[in-house]
Amino acid sequence: MSRAAIIALLVLAAATSSAATVLIINVRDTGKPSLTEEQRAAREQFFGTSKELPPIKDGQEMRPRW
Repeated sequence: MSRAAIIALLVLAAATSSAATVLIINVRDTGKPSLTEEQRAAREQFFGTSKELPPIKDGQEMRPRW
């Protein structure tokens, strides 16, 4: 095989894998929620809510020990 043929096959393989990846990602049903309400409640209970954290006051931020 010539060098040009090998390069062409590699480019073809890269293009095919890229197209397959795009098709697999786009096939997902985006209208369906990813988590049920029960799963969402369990996640919020474990990790906390998605609210902003309160501001740090009086220099309580983490500082190095040196």
